[in-house]
Amino acid sequence: MDAKKHNFVERAISGDLMRSLKEVPVTALLGPRQCGKSTLARHLLSQWPGESVYLDLERPSHVRRLRDPELFLSQQKGRLVCLDEVQRQPGLFSVLRTLADDDRLGLRFLLLGSAAPELLRQSSETLAGRIRYHHLTPFQWREARGVVTGDRPAFFTHWRRGGFPGSLLAGSEEESLLWREQFASTFLERDVPLCGGVAYSETLGRLWRMAAHVHGQLLNSSRLGESMGVSHTAVRGWLGLLESMYMVRLLPPLHANLKKRLVKAPKLYFRDSGILHSLLEIEDQNALLGHPCLGASWEGWCMEQLTMAMPRWRASFYRDSNGQEVDLVLDRGTRRLAFEFKMSLSPELSRSGHAALELLKPTQTWVVCPMEDAGYEIAPGVSVCGIDEALRKAQAAAD
Repeated sequence: MDAKKHNFVERAISGDLMRSLKEVPVTALLGPRQCGKSTLARHLLSQWPGESVYLDLERPSHVRRLRDPELFLSQQKGRLVCLDEVQRQPGLFSVLRTLADDDRLGLRFLLLGSAAPELLRQSSETLAGRIRYHHLTPFQWREARGVVTGDRPAFFTHWRRGGFPGSLLAGSEEESLLWREQFASTFLERDVPLCGGVAYSETLGRLWRMAAHVHGQLLNSSRLGESMGVSHTAVRGWLGLLESMYMVRLLPPLHANLKKRLVKAPKLYFRDSGILHSLLEIEDQNALLGHPCLGASWEGWCMEQLTMAMPRWRASFYRDSNGQEVDLVLDRGTRRLAFEFKMSLSPELSRSGHAALELLKPTQTWVVCPMEDAGYEIAPGVSVCGIDEALRKAQAAAD
């Protein structure tokens, strides 16, 4: 599989970002390192109708320009100023507030940050009412269609490699795997200490790897802590940090008055399937298809595509004490959509699955499997389909 030659891959949030830049003084684009924030920002700056300035705060020459930030930035009158890795200069936020409030300057700011906790804390305190937040993930499948070729079905490439550009667009499987291995190492040893104030330790590395083995399962912090000799509160703290840095998702259980005993623990998922496969030492498609994590990997990948495609919907899962379960429930107001994920080309819903749907009463249910053909109905309001059809119909149902 080779990456197609391309200049820029359009991102789903590009339009929202451009509107935000025009409507509010400060726009923040947050996401993990290496997910494409800088590339997207440079593209937006090239499309901006006026002049723009880009400063990378990891480059000493750019940092030197901000020795007196108020003096330098006030001279950019009427321009769009992009500050990349802005969490490295937390003192800038109070200056940005002053400049954003000065209508005579006509400044617009685009802030890029991979340290979500620190950036959110600083900006919420100083830029309240002046800033709008957006979150960028690695390439979603709906963005990556047509970027890579070779696999059939085509989405297998994205599922196997994940969405980080360095992995997805690599020229070979070996290059993709090497990129992910290096990213995982750098993330733990550099990004976590920088963004979360937690020094790297072998224990944290073990948790990182062990979390991959419980991907898609109910989180049992006590059991994880016992296996590593640390407290369950330490485990929850570390996982919370990983979640805030966009590496894992703790999917909450559905809270509903159904007169049922429902589980209270969240389910743990790695947000990028490629990073998950790297930690599990899954090197190619055959290894993935034969791995015990196959079903959970498929579930997590599909869930991430759907939740990111419908960000205004509240995501959860349903499971009661009798084992009745629905993998993903999306709610907004009085509307509810349900999804089951099956790694089979002839999936069926179990009796307990049907019972859960009778309780939840979703508007529509989709059983998402690795197929490319048109879907079909297996029960009233329940259809089997592939990920493309699920994305298309779910978004249509949401409109």
